[in-house]
Amino acid sequence: MSFPCKALAAMISSATLASTQLVWAQQDQLEEIVVWGRSLQLLGTADSASQGVVGYADFSTRPMARVGELVEVVPGMIATQHSGPGKANQYFLRGFNLDHGSDFSTSFDGMPVNMRTHAHAQGYMDLNFIIPEIIERVDFRKGPYFAESGDFSLAGSNAMKTYDALSEGFTELTLGSRDELRFVTANSFDFAEGTLLYALEHQQTNGFYDLEQDVRKLNGLLKYTGEFAGIPSRITLSAYDSDWTSTNQIPLRAVTSGMIDRFGFIDPDLGGESYRYSLTGNFEIAENWDLNLYASSYYMSLINNPTYLLNDPVNGDEFEQEDERRLFGGSMKNETETELFGIPVRRTYGADLRYDDVDELNLFNTRSRRRIGTIREDEAEEFSVGVFGELQFQVSDALRATLGVRYDYFDGEVDAFRPQNSGSDDDSLWQPNVGLAYRLNENLELYANYGHGFHSNDVRAAVNTIDPVTGDPTESLDVLVEGKGSEVGFRYDTLEGFNIAVAYYNLKMDSELVFVGDAGTTEPGDPSRRDGIELTSFWEINERLVFDISGAKSDGYFIGLPSNANAIPDAHDTVIGAGLTYAGLDNGWTSSLRVRHFDDAALTEDETIEKSGSTLLHFGVSKSFRCG
Repeated sequence: MSFPCKALAAMISSATLASTQLVWAQQDQLEEIVVWGRSLQLLGTADSASQGVVGYADFSTRPMARVGELVEVVPGMIATQHSGPGKANQYFLRGFNLDHGSDFSTSFDGMPVNMRTHAHAQGYMDLNFIIPEIIERVDFRKGPYFAESGDFSLAGSNAMKTYDALSEGFTELTLGSRDELRFVTANSFDFAEGTLLYALEHQQTNGFYDLEQDVRKLNGLLKYTGEFAGIPSRITLSAYDSDWTSTNQIPLRAVTSGMIDRFGFIDPDLGGESYRYSLTGNFEIAENWDLNLYASSYYMSLINNPTYLLNDPVNGDEFEQEDERRLFGGSMKNETETELFGIPVRRTYGADLRYDDVDELNLFNTRSRRRIGTIREDEAEEFSVGVFGELQFQVSDALRATLGVRYDYFDGEVDAFRPQNSGSDDDSLWQPNVGLAYRLNENLELYANYGHGFHSNDVRAAVNTIDPVTGDPTESLDVLVEGKGSEVGFRYDTLEGFNIAVAYYNLKMDSELVFVGDAGTTEPGDPSRRDGIELTSFWEINERLVFDISGAKSDGYFIGLPSNANAIPDAHDTVIGAGLTYAGLDNGWTSSLRVRHFDDAALTEDETIEKSGSTLLHFGVSKSFRCG
């Protein structure tokens, strides 16, 4: 068999047991230059010890078993999967079980990914619509110290940017066991007054569980970069469609008794389908002014059954969560250099707004995927507007001081299946932030930060008066939940390929969003506090070999509860990730060895039930060469 190709690569991954990846580029070979985003010089530009940039070669050499692992390029971030390959991952950062994205936000070319008032989980952050090979860079921040950051950003946030153009096109074909197939192709070319980039992805697999996952995923992206009506613009159109079957969490006693093995299943009817079609645009409308607009159409249907026969021994506990919405919004931002009282100042201010029109916000009892009863069949509208401003003073050559403030207003309305749960509510919040950065010398900078942030609650929880399952009265919750955080740390950079950053952080929240495993959902909980220390380091040993490591140790607990009953369920205290990567450049070899570990965690407030830790070892190797 022959291919019209430049490169052929074979990749062996411990996560997929065995696979073959065929890669061919469609343009003449260029001299290869590896640029490691984590080695970029941030002294004098970063505003905190935990802020950073990842991109370029950081993505291309990293083995990935699923697209959700893309966020693991953020130091200390963990992405796992507890039920099915098509739904959002479960995320962990700084001692948080973020469930599907409750306090960590992602934007994709300026469009927010997290979903408010979602049928499955508040802050639902599904990354399956992203093609990892098209992401150019990820800018990440941790903590509520940045006026520009909004909803779901208490623990952190990241902004993913796609390439404007590719230096050369590529096509990849991955084949593996259990009918695994992934096809990706992308290229860019001159078009009109700019450049047009396209990317297509098809993936299917049956996975390694006894129950075939039957994943079928289609992704497409089209991006124009150039002049549009005389305005410098970036316009991105993306389309995603997927369906899958999932193996849910299973009872330990079923495995130990021999009824099923560890990859077995109880309910064969679980799974789902989802689509997301989005249009985003970034426009440089005037000097120092950026305008970002987005629109998205989204749908998800998810069949789940975490408790099997606990509540209904006859029909079982299987249920369907359905969400269908349209999402519209945008933001404006101005950043200028000026002087105030004779001090150089970088002034940033702007505003953002968002409107979620949720037509389907449903919860049905099901049996063999057939609806047999209605628990919720609601509609919701949620509108928000935020304004922010920030001043960074260059007090001296060594000292920078930042003062900022953000104001958010939310308004929500629910039209519920049960009229008692219909209603409207609104809320607002002021959030100040302050930061100091002091550069001791050309290699070392110290940081101190303090700020307020928030996450929004499901608007239904703010207006509901009765529990839709039991009919019991319920207490209404605030729409917005405030958090306050602080951080001190330092960043050391040799300017020659080695850097290390250490941060001690503290975060208090008025109400913790807690993942409830038995119910498969997230519920508002008590106020909480977290303290921890985090280390991140990157070492470009030479032009071929790089090493990175990150680790965090945190202590979290509910405030105001007895010490023997204040543990935060599923909060992992210790997280460690490390990798060693070889990029051969002239000889064509690339390999990556990565290890990821998080320790055990309490599953109940009194810590009588715990789950054990997890360690993942992942290795990949590839060889590129010309073929005719």
